[in-house]
Amino acid sequence: MNWWQREQTESGGRAGDAAVAPSVLACDFSDLAGEIAKVESAGADLLHLDVMDGRFVPNITFGPCIVEAISRMASIPLDTHLMIASPERYLDRFVDAGSHVVTVHVEASEDPARDLRAIRARGARAGLACNPDNDFGAVRPFLDEMDLLLFMSVFPGFGGQKFMDKVLPRADTAATERERLGLDYVIEMDGGINPRTASRARDAGVDILVAGTAVFGAGDYADAITGIRGG
Repeated sequence: MNWWQREQTESGGRAGDAAVAPSVLACDFSDLAGEIAKVESAGADLLHLDVMDGRFVPNITFGPCIVEAISRMASIPLDTHLMIASPERYLDRFVDAGSHVVTVHVEASEDPARDLRAIRARGARAGLACNPDNDFGAVRPFLDEMDLLLFMSVFPGFGGQKFMDKVLPRADTAATERERLGLDYVIEMDGGINPRTASRARDAGVDILVAGTAVFGAGDYADAITGIRGG
């Protein structure tokens, strides 16, 4: 049982199912509080917050002040994904803003082990993300430093991309290594997730599925989340 399953068991949640983390970036920001309430009522397990700086990725989204505002609206954990250059400069601010998990990119961090330890030292869960053009070897040295391993199934910062099947074997390898080494990190996948691709990700051992338009673009959020979870 990984740490997420233990937390779900302790809180009476769905410990055995894949978790669904709707990406807030795809919601209607003119009704942010209402959208958060809707996905929580629909069964979302976490809220995924995509932070982009216009440097590591081409788009710019939001910073710690918005994360802090969302933390006051939400009753489920915040899964904050930093797609930013030099993330070490901002780790404290995103933890202080209310993030339950803070994830940095192996491609953006000068010292991933240092950054993961810093996040954990502040009391949050530490995540490491890997882009589709990197292989499992890029994150392997840090497996015992992380609580979450995020595989991007599209390139971050670009919309309209198709799910990249080539990342699925990496999730399978990560699940095998987790068992072999006796670790308890969770495996997350982000990019092009919908009920069809989510099924393949779950079969590869993914624990948390990030979905944006597949949830917020659906007519019924609960049906969308159920379809992605596979329940």
